[in-house]
Amino acid sequence: MEIQTPDWVKHAVFYQIFPDRFAKTTQPRQQPKMAVPLELWESPPTYNGYKGGDLWGVMEQLDYLQDLGITAIYFTPIFQSASNHRYHTHDYYQVDPLLGGNEAFFDLLNAAHQRGIKIVLDGVFNHASRGFFFFNDILENGPHSPWLDWFKIEDWPLSAYDGSLPANYLGWAGNRALPQFNHDNPAVREYIMQIAEHWIRVGIDGWRLDVPFEIKAAGFWREFRDRVKAINPEAYIVGEIWSDARQWLNGDQFDGVMNYMFTGPTLAFTAGDHVRMDYVESPEYYPYPPLDAAAYAQKIQHLLGLYPWGIQLTQLNLLSSHDIARVVSVVSEDQASFELATLLQMTFPGPPSIYYGDEVGLPGGPDPDCRRSFPAKDQWNHTLFKLHRDLIALRHAHSALRTGDYTVLATQDKVYVFARTLPEEELIIAVNAGEKSATVMCSPNPSFFRSQPIKPIFGLGEIAWNDQNGSPTLSLTLPPRSGLIVGP
Repeated sequence: MEIQTPDWVKHAVFYQIFPDRFAKTTQPRQQPKMAVPLELWESPPTYNGYKGGDLWGVMEQLDYLQDLGITAIYFTPIFQSASNHRYHTHDYYQVDPLLGGNEAFFDLLNAAHQRGIKIVLDGVFNHASRGFFFFNDILENGPHSPWLDWFKIEDWPLSAYDGSLPANYLGWAGNRALPQFNHDNPAVREYIMQIAEHWIRVGIDGWRLDVPFEIKAAGFWREFRDRVKAINPEAYIVGEIWSDARQWLNGDQFDGVMNYMFTGPTLAFTAGDHVRMDYVESPEYYPYPPLDAAAYAQKIQHLLGLYPWGIQLTQLNLLSSHDIARVVSVVSEDQASFELATLLQMTFPGPPSIYYGDEVGLPGGPDPDCRRSFPAKDQWNHTLFKLHRDLIALRHAHSALRTGDYTVLATQDKVYVFARTLPEEELIIAVNAGEKSATVMCSPNPSFFRSQPIKPIFGLGEIAWNDQNGSPTLSLTLPPRSGLIVGP
């Protein structure tokens, strides 16, 4: 079976936005539903409070995102919900009123598409909420409700709010706020498929699927793919799978997953002992124990061997997300660790995904602290911002960084060297995660470098050619805690 994945994703740079916390509109809008008391923007985030970020605010920041080099946005849920994270869906056809409703979303979608920026929405299809109309009917009418078979009712009476009593229905992860759909019910299945089709027809460019591994109904995700791709063959379908995802990535379900199997080893290599164990022991992405270059290479080569190459090029590569502590805090605010991890992220196969605010050094511990409001400009780390903008520009400028083969050239203590290669271009990337300067020898494909000089195009280091037994060998000398990209 030939693997078909969206071509645009292979060249994209994603920006993940938690809508309540990224930007508020600066324009006066006559929206009574938005004129409500809110937490102070600068105050620490809470589990239940709203800061008032909205989709018009995002639209007003498209200049900023375009300047950064962003070509796609992944939004955490935006549909009507009684939670600031909106994973408790009330209505899959209505954008939350605090975000500006459907009107604001359509304004944003049109403005983004005019700039060539794609929009991917979060599909929460495993569970709904207590406020979802069909489940609410069960709470009101008990066993007389016509919607009983839409959920997994076990006994009576239901207890949707009183934790001292058994819920008597299944909620995701035992959470009675999130009643699980009965996906074996054909009506439920069709309802979800029609939601997916509706928003693709409206014009969104793909779906990120929340906890898709929880849906066990036979053929569910194959049908989902078939129906979405029938409307837009280039729609992106990316699943939230934290581990080996081969059963979903054989070409007939997802185009990629949130690539935590890249995140963990990359932080373990670049940050090492700087990783805060109290922030990472619970989420299962394992940025520990510290790795040397050889161990990192082994992890990366294992990862690159898991899936077909067409799938590797559409994996979503992240360092932070709304589900884990922010990378700058995970690495104990050691900037070199963050910078080296970002270099590896921006030069890896598959689109990088920046969690809003990471590019300016926004800190944050585990949920809800990882969901802080985007900071004012006088609080930015401008060095990190420039690093992100420069590396994104390099990725856009060099096809080899997007679709080129990935070959490990050398591993030596804490020095890791690899090449990204196309028939017409080869770039060499070297990272010294150690505390001392180091020199490493490697043998890139000499055909690229015989007719023209090789030079650094990013970072610090010294390069020299040596002739060993008639074979040209490249010598790279890197300062401590530094990275280098070289090319012809």
